Amino acid sequence: MTAKLTTVRSGALTTVQDAGRPGHAHLGVPRSGALDAPAMRLANRLLGNAPDAAVLETTLTGCALRPDQDVIAVVGGAPCPVTVDGKPAAWGAPVRVPAGSVLDVGAATAGVRSYVAVAGGIAAEPVLGSRSTDLLSGLGPAPLRDGEVVAVGTPARPVPPPVAAPWPGPPAELVLPVRPGPRADWFTPAALRTFTSAAYRVSPHSNRIGLRTEGPPLERASAGELPSEGMVLGAVQVPPDGRPVLFLHDHPTTGGYPVVAVVPEPALAAAAQAPAGTPVRFTLA
Repeated sequence: MTAKLTTVRSGALTTVQDAGRPGHAHLGVPRSGALDAPAMRLANRLLGNAPDAAVLETTLTGCALRPDQDVIAVVGGAPCPVTVDGKPAAWGAPVRVPAGSVLDVGAATAGVRSYVAVAGGIAAEPVLGSRSTDLLSGLGPAPLRDGEVVAVGTPARPVPPPVAAPWPGPPAELVLPVRPGPRADWFTPAALRTFTSAAYRVSPHSNRIGLRTEGPPLERASAGELPSEGMVLGAVQVPPDGRPVLFLHDHPTTGGYPVVAVVPEPALAAAAQAPAGTPVRFTLA
């Protein structure tokens, strides 16, 4: 029998995530997956899991879980207090959680998203080859609710000896390299200069679909409208209010607003950990 985790406290938003389901955009299915993929992979490596084993991704307020069997877990990503039955436990390193105890992942002290990995991985039912929750399409398991039970897989190998892990800190300033997008010519030269020189901030209306920004609007050179066209991970779309929106893992696969630039995927993990109000700069790659 494998372990099960009962959700004692689901937090603001806790979802199951893995490496996502790439390759289905032509069917209208976004990639989804962990927004901070390096944090997910590191947490899994510390447990001897496959790098893309499913984990729990929390948002700002953490979560609390009670296993029905002894489990070993790692909490990483955004720094936060970790306790087991109220006693302080390690963050960023394997922690033994006895059967019936409560692993409490506290509110993030910096950053946005913490990751809870368990030896054996989270054993949600795969959909199109992935266990990830997709908030836009509704594919995958629903976000966790209080009282919900989550299954744990069978560990493939013993947990390796503890090692010092280099967890990157959340960004004090989010610097995003950009390459010109397919519709950069829809904006005035002044707007393009503003885009790569002005100071923006992360909007509190950001989510897994996109990181919205606050700052100077970008003026269009064309007043027309586009027919819907394909959208990629990292696309910087500009809606009618002129404020850039960076598409993250649950983004729509098509859209009708012009894409001024594209952020390379390796830079997106930092965006996942940038809370509202974080300064943002777009720089030419």
